[in-house]
Amino acid sequence: MTFPRRRLVCLQILLAALAVPWLASTAAEAADLPNRKDPLAGITTAGQPDAAQLETAAKAGFKSVIDLRGPDEDRGLDEPAVVARLGMSYVSLPVEGAAGVSYANASALDKLLAKVERPVLIHCSTGNRAGALLALRAKLGGADSETALALGKAAGLKGLQPTVEQKLAAGHD
Repeated sequence: MTFPRRRLVCLQILLAALAVPWLASTAAEAADLPNRKDPLAGITTAGQPDAAQLETAAKAGFKSVIDLRGPDEDRGLDEPAVVARLGMSYVSLPVEGAAGVSYANASALDKLLAKVERPVLIHCSTGNRAGALLALRAKLGGADSETALALGKAAGLKGLQPTVEQKLAAGHD
């Protein structure tokens, strides 16, 4: 029996979200990051890491960092330089608060995730924007709204949940 593509994608997302606590990547698990979540295999979300946490992440096996913070947000460090010094790749995808939570940014994140080496750390200041974009990315991938929202919450979605729920219901920006 074959499943329609949408059901298959939803099933894959649900299984990945349920399996990650038990089957998470071993080396990357050791990194201590603020508000850390491991919503999908090879994808970790978190709040802003400091230099020591980035060093621990690199030693734990992380290969890439996707920074969702805007250019005017204080990181407390020169993050691109620190990440490069540690041998990881750094990518900036600025998401400016609720206004930046969009299907366009979720699509941009999806394209980045297809290119970067994993395990990858996706962060903003708290992990909220990371969870929001992963929820919209799941919807773009064919997940139903309930499954997409559950993935977003598993990835750190909190304060932006009403924005994400509105976007999920509309199905577009």
